[in-house]
Amino acid sequence: MTNALLKMHPVKSLGWVTLTSLLVLALGVVWDNWGDLLGPQAPNTAVTAPATEAEIEQGRYLALAGNCMACHTTRGGTPFAGGRRIDTPFGGVYSSNLTPDPETGLGRWTAQDFWQAMHRGRSKDGRLLTPAFPYNHTSVITRQDSDAILAWLRTLPPVVQAQPAHNLVWPVGTQPALAVWRSLFFEPSPFQVNKAQTAEWNRGAYLVQGLGHCAACHSPRNALGASGAVNDLSGGLMPVVNWYAPDLTRDTESGMASTPLAEIVRLLRTGASNTAQTSGPMGEVVQHSLQHLNETDLQAMAVYLQSRAQSTAQPTAKTPPARISLQVATQGAKVYENQCLQCHGERGEGVKTASGEVAYPTLAGNRAVLLNDPTNLVQLVLYGGYGPATQGHPRP
Repeated sequence: MTNALLKMHPVKSLGWVTLTSLLVLALGVVWDNWGDLLGPQAPNTAVTAPATEAEIEQGRYLALAGNCMACHTTRGGTPFAGGRRIDTPFGGVYSSNLTPDPETGLGRWTAQDFWQAMHRGRSKDGRLLTPAFPYNHTSVITRQDSDAILAWLRTLPPVVQAQPAHNLVWPVGTQPALAVWRSLFFEPSPFQVNKAQTAEWNRGAYLVQGLGHCAACHSPRNALGASGAVNDLSGGLMPVVNWYAPDLTRDTESGMASTPLAEIVRLLRTGASNTAQTSGPMGEVVQHSLQHLNETDLQAMAVYLQSRAQSTAQPTAKTPPARISLQVATQGAKVYENQCLQCHGERGEGVKTASGEVAYPTLAGNRAVLLNDPTNLVQLVLYGGYGPATQGHPRP
């Protein structure tokens, strides 16, 4: 066969090689997605015991940890009824209805159906789901937690609301394209306990890598929209929304290595600490998810995040500041004097209340100000820098 190809015309030979390569690629994709491409499995007729109140409450708590409502609720709509448009670089994806309506929601889903969606990114009818649903992260969670979430979702009032059709550029969103994408970038990642670490560290890792899906924002995305591994916290620009998620392993960007553990917990719980304040997408995560978690889980997440930062080599040489012309600096000083000085102070020292709460953040030495990427500063100036309103920080 090889000798015959060599004797062919070069163009024909190249064509055969290309065709053969495409065939091998197609066979590899089919093999990699074999279980998913077969379609829905036989219905699970096994009788399961009704969920206990404790399991249902655990499911409610886990749904908060995963911030599920944020994507599965339209603005002003019924919680968890889906239909919210999620913009991607390739078009719009609409979230599904998680209420127990039998026609448009999860009313006819079994625990196995739900587990397949969480663990394999596959719907009840066998369709491969778009990775706007972070099934690489939900594949981390245990079957027990998956069942608990479904048990709680079944207690919601059923809402009739069909999922709108996605509006993605062709061929993105087609089943063959999703199969190829999954072969390239998706592999279920069930949580593996690190026996060298404490139970608290492992609980934090489980939450950060799984339902917290922190790497969905805090890792770079490639041209095909794939983020890093579930434990990649190296930071990156969030597409479409255009916020920069800081590198959580680099102290100059996040302060995770040097900030006292109690202050990290406070930041996660309230959105503000003595050294930082959350804004933009992270503010929404605190608002709708993290502030509702118990202190034990927030402490575990803080322990894990700080450990990751402290075990990462930190750069010793500071990046020299960009050269700014005297004209630009003078103009900037005038803008600051007219628009910023009254609240943030003459030298950017900020203002604190009598109780020590941050009223106006310190800008001098602020990590957000010193980031090499100025994206977040531009966003804050254009759209405001208010943190989330939380029980521990009611008046941001």
